[in-house]
Order: sequence, then C-alpha cells, then structure tokens
Amino acid sequence: MLHLVATPDQMAQLLTAGRRQAGFTQAEAAARLGISQSRISALETDASALTLAQLLALCGIYRLQLHVLDKHQPVAAPPAPSVEW
Repeated sequence: MLHLVATPDQMAQLLTAGRRQAGFTQAEAAARLGISQSRISALETDASALTLAQLLALCGIYRLQLHVLDKHQPVAAPPAPSVEW
C-alpha cells in the first residue's frame, strides 16, 4: 500500500502501524536496532527528530520501502519488486 507522508505526525503513525504489522512490540523493535524502547516510543510519538539512518533502519526491520517521488509528476503504480540472485 502506498502512503503519502507530509508531516512528522504522519510518519510517526506510519512507523507505529509498520511495527505492529511486522508483529513487533516496541521492546522487540528496539532490541533489533540496539536502541531503547523509550526511543522507539518517542519516535512513534514525535518523528520530527528522526534521522535518515534511523528511518532506513526502521523501514528495514518493518519490511517497508522508502520511495521518494516528485510531487509534480503523476503517481504511477509502484515498481514491481526486484529479484535478487
């Protein structure tokens, strides 16, 4: 599913939903990333302090992909997943 994110609050909600869909508690996600559960909680409450490295790490463990699109171009269907050999 495609989610458009325009605010830190929307990113925080997306991270919470992604973690839950991946089946992780905050503590489990934190353990996988080597950070505290309170940091996960803080990012899910206010994602304004989220770094790019943290965002990519969270996307990785939540099985999410980050796509950046030109907002002035029409949105096409997401590309098919690539196959790695």
